[in-house]
Amino acid sequence: MAMLTIRNLDDEVKGRLRVRAAKHGCSMEEEARQILRQALAGKTPEKGLASRIHQRVMETTGGMELELTARSKPRPAPDFSGSSA
Repeated sequence: MAMLTIRNLDDEVKGRLRVRAAKHGCSMEEEARQILRQALAGKTPEKGLASRIHQRVMETTGGMELELTARSKPRPAPDFSGSSA
């Protein structure tokens, strides 16, 4: 196994790594290993909320076809040519 040392890591990044590791019940080193594995495997660990909602709707409904309502003609633009009525 290889060893990797990361210097000049921001305190904020280190703190976020520590919290994330605690959330997953592992050490900071193990969490960093998992993050690197996932990043280099091309997999994303979690989807965003909108992506998860979209996936759930598509699984449930299989998609929907919405019927578009007919639109009326737009009203004519006002005449600002200067002639008053």
